[in-house]
Amino acid sequence: MAELAAEVLAEVRRVARDELDVEGPIDRASTLQGELRLDSVGLIVVAVALENRFRVRLQEEDAGELATVGDLVALVCRRVDEQQCPAGSA
Repeated sequence: MAELAAEVLAEVRRVARDELDVEGPIDRASTLQGELRLDSVGLIVVAVALENRFRVRLQEEDAGELATVGDLVALVCRRVDEQQCPAGSA
């Protein structure tokens, strides 16, 4: 799971820098709307990139629980885990 989290963090950094022109360090404690200054469009860009890269679906309802990059990384990791081990399949 740590490897996946590192991949997700790297993808967030890539998208923020390459597609949204975010400068400066980006770590798990970085706030999405504060430090990274992502507006609703920027958040959508990041979400779509993560969905495409990790083959997961992020829901609009999830946005309320996302304050930091770490929150976003944890959410994507949970979604990947759910994809690989759907509830009730055991």
